[in-house]
Amino acid sequence: MSARPIADHALLSDCRSAALVTTDGSVDWLCLPRFDSPAIFARLLDEDAGHWVIRPTGAADIGRRYAEDTLVLETTFRTATGTVVLRDALTLGRRERGHALGTASPGTLLRHVTCTEGHVTIEIVYAPRPEFGLVHPLLSTVRGGLVAYGGAHVLLLSCPVDLRVCGSTADGRIPLSAGHHLGFALHVRPAWEEQPVSWTTRRIRRRMSDTVKGWRSWSKLHRGYVGPWQDEVGDSGRVLRALTYAPSGAIVAAATTSLPEMAGGTRNWDYRYTWVRDASFTLQALATAACEKERNRFFDFLARTAATQLDRGVDLQIMYGIGGERDLSERLVPQLTGWRDSGPVRIGNDAWRQRQLDVYGELLDAAHQTLPPGDPLAPTTRTFLLQAAETAAQRWTQPDQGIWERRGPSRHFLHSKLMCWVALDRAIAMAPALQAVERLPHWRHERDQIRQAIEQRGWKPGLGAFTQAFENDDLDASALMLPIVGFLPPHDPRVQSTVLAIHTHLTGRDGLVRRYLTDELREEEGAFLLCTFWLAQALALTGHTIRARHVFQAALAHTNDLGLLAEEVDSTTGEALGNFPQALSHIGLINAARAIRDAERRTTHSW
Repeated sequence: MSARPIADHALLSDCRSAALVTTDGSVDWLCLPRFDSPAIFARLLDEDAGHWVIRPTGAADIGRRYAEDTLVLETTFRTATGTVVLRDALTLGRRERGHALGTASPGTLLRHVTCTEGHVTIEIVYAPRPEFGLVHPLLSTVRGGLVAYGGAHVLLLSCPVDLRVCGSTADGRIPLSAGHHLGFALHVRPAWEEQPVSWTTRRIRRRMSDTVKGWRSWSKLHRGYVGPWQDEVGDSGRVLRALTYAPSGAIVAAATTSLPEMAGGTRNWDYRYTWVRDASFTLQALATAACEKERNRFFDFLARTAATQLDRGVDLQIMYGIGGERDLSERLVPQLTGWRDSGPVRIGNDAWRQRQLDVYGELLDAAHQTLPPGDPLAPTTRTFLLQAAETAAQRWTQPDQGIWERRGPSRHFLHSKLMCWVALDRAIAMAPALQAVERLPHWRHERDQIRQAIEQRGWKPGLGAFTQAFENDDLDASALMLPIVGFLPPHDPRVQSTVLAIHTHLTGRDGLVRRYLTDELREEEGAFLLCTFWLAQALALTGHTIRARHVFQAALAHTNDLGLLAEEVDSTTGEALGNFPQALSHIGLINAARAIRDAERRTTHSW
């Protein structure tokens, strides 16, 4: 069983794939060459599923950080006899700079250890277990390192020292003195390609330095946000870039699969895909913490990937693979026990089959934010967006699974109706560009019908709040989107009352917000960081900036030592839960910080 806290991990990325490294120098998660590739190291989900450790043999005080403006990890071990610094990175392509990050990443994990004072003996344990621990490869010594055969890929470990091989594991102890350093590199190639050539320590140092320069060049271009929590917004923007699959522009929801929403629970999903539902949130965040180029690439990916579905009269798919794949069929991985025995471990995500009507609003809102006003649209993009608007107008009266991907019966979820309203509202604004001025009367009529339905069936006077679905009186944090998307003005008494009700009834003693109180799975789950940032954003919009700051700080307190956020937080223990790091949590941070800044500026100017 893997029991290490989720927040103990650091993220590495080459803008194509990801690794997670623990505080004591163990790579416990690595998927190459893509985010959604089978893991080579998966001790995150099972103690026997592979890892790679570099650390001192004895006790050490440990500190870590990212090199400034990068995702190059520096871990310092201070022992009784000396100090060593371990640097870890997924290398970028040679001389990749700025927006080109990830264009030609070679799929190589770099590790470089330096003794900076005294003398320290380090231990190395290298235990690759490709395909989520299913493959125990054959390790063989070659010039400059070790090669691992087995499965669809060959692994070459560039290693400047001899390691003892025992079965599918290699280990060794190496004494280092001040000034000595060692470089390691793990290369992954398809088994049918020519075996890679090992790298020297000198070459590893050069590539590490080049990767630092690459990340800093990107960060230098993306310093547009000025205001409160400026460093945290910058860090979150870098995380979004790290979770971007550079060849397509897709952004994965998280770097991992099957980290549970509650220890021992079954809400264990694969988040290594991209959701249309998240599109407009993402684009807002990229506008703040990144730039137009990232926004446009992400929207282009969505438009390109989803094209043709509406032609055939089927629902727009809610999520896609990072290369544009549509079939994300879910399967179980029985050889993995799961984090803290939270099984089953899943690969794929059957939510791709669900109907979620909110995706039309997300898509058209994304287009409205991204596409330059007045510029002609490409014919395929124009046709696709026109079809999305027509579909929203046609299907908004139907039930669906909702934003939270409920696996129970379909319902008339308020948020889904709201986002269909957004779809038509944005289509009306874009009608000239869509060459659809003649559709305006119909779209306006349907938009008004949706408003009437939400205001009559979604508002519950007895509760003083808009609720989760037309059929029930349950509170749901997604109602916070009503002022955020502009459905009702922030000063509307019903908005004010709804925000207060969620603040009162869905917020725990820790100041964090739950999505809702219960669902058909009848399992406990943690508080949602995204929902907490939504509440901070809604409070800022409604003029409660002091409360907004307090809520924001409550969520921010759950970043780990490197500024990374999980999806949820255990309300009892304060421990991170869910897949990690979670893009939506960082998106929520960016959008809420901007909303609070803007609200405070309005207050200042009003004086």
